Amino acid sequence: MSTRLFDLNVEEVLDNWEVRHAVREVIANALDEQVITGTADIQIRHRKGDWHIRDFGRGLRIEHFTLNENEEKLSYASGIIGKFGVGLKDALATFHRRGVGVLIRSRHGTYRLLKAQKHNFDGIVTLHVEYDDAPADTQGTEFVLQAISDSEMSLAKALFLRFSDEEVLETTRYGEILRRKADGARVYINGVLASEEPNFLFSYNVTSLTESMKKRLNRERLDVGRTTYTERVKTILKNAKSEEVQRLLIDQIDKRSLGEQAEEMLWIEISQMALNLLSQRQSVALVTERELQESPDVIDLIRRDAHRVVVIDERQKTKLDSQMRAGGPAVRTFESQMRAGGPAVRTFEVYKKEYNQTFQYRFVDPKQLTSKERKVLSLARKLMGLVGVSGRRRPTIRISETMRVTTDDTGGVWDQDQQAIIIKRSVLSSPTEFAGTLLHEVAHADTGTRDATRDFERVLTKYLGTSSVAATR
Repeated sequence: MSTRLFDLNVEEVLDNWEVRHAVREVIANALDEQVITGTADIQIRHRKGDWHIRDFGRGLRIEHFTLNENEEKLSYASGIIGKFGVGLKDALATFHRRGVGVLIRSRHGTYRLLKAQKHNFDGIVTLHVEYDDAPADTQGTEFVLQAISDSEMSLAKALFLRFSDEEVLETTRYGEILRRKADGARVYINGVLASEEPNFLFSYNVTSLTESMKKRLNRERLDVGRTTYTERVKTILKNAKSEEVQRLLIDQIDKRSLGEQAEEMLWIEISQMALNLLSQRQSVALVTERELQESPDVIDLIRRDAHRVVVIDERQKTKLDSQMRAGGPAVRTFESQMRAGGPAVRTFEVYKKEYNQTFQYRFVDPKQLTSKERKVLSLARKLMGLVGVSGRRRPTIRISETMRVTTDDTGGVWDQDQQAIIIKRSVLSSPTEFAGTLLHEVAHADTGTRDATRDFERVLTKYLGTSSVAATR
């Protein structure tokens, strides 16, 4: 049994570390020892003015004060906080600098901090560990810290997920998704606070680190940049399966127009995921602002077909188009996407193709019409003449028993592919309904204007005036 001095050779003190950061390293090492040895929970207690932090593992040895990568910790895939052998020495240097007394006991000996002359270098005083190798009657390792306030210890514990009363919403193979607290979200890495994110939708605990993350994590573990964990957080979200997490992501879509979206939605992969989830759960059509403004007639049809219009940006549209191309034809109907087994989304183009495919005609030969129906149909030439559409400008008219298979309220349509106005046979039962339906479609065929546009309204107004004047002659 003897007392010896061990030079810590601390050359650089982390000036921005407070006492809480040094305590964090002690707690982290205790938690790692608990995980590796499978021993009882660590203890953090206040006794007679001192704070005691204790694990029940194998006990600290003098070799642990050297600076080396810990091969044992590096071999653990997850759950281990410290791996690079710098935390303990940085913590001891910070304690000494901040006036905190340190006593460490394990079954391998007792350790204290003191300043002493460097061996063989007179006048150079450095921080040493005074090592008494007399075995202590204790299991594991106990740190006794003097002159630490209760508030500083509370701040140190708050740096750990274990002591932060976080609610886990879902656990994936890459990490955990936590419910965001009222004062903001946090990102933990292996259970230790890495950063605060006031505008995130969730908090996260990354438990599977990429090689890039390991390289970017700095020695101080303070102010970890978002670029360090962004890709891992994306991966955690993309692997989320819980109903609540998916519901909260979907809810974010409608917050775009209010300017209240969480920052995860700025990541194109996550916004695309949310749009796919929304499309699976609700009958929606995803359209851009440009499509909304330029094609109000199609938007009106979308709404008439009981689809909710959801506005997306051009970047999201491009991503969704790429998604569909990857699964087959560039533009599919919603139903064909579902049959293909991929994510089914109804974009503007998908809806138009879907809409066109709902028209299934069963054309009727005029000779098969009743005399009453032929009489109504014979009004067509005169009606078109009233609005100045005659000669070669007169479009072909065809009669069909059926129109759209999804609805019965479509009486007529100008079909560009057929190059004809298609009138549903039932419309011929009323001269008034036939006249209105015919002239509506003539306006489309004659001028190329679309429903619900100002140009189309001008054409109808012109037709109304022209036919009214003609009727008074």
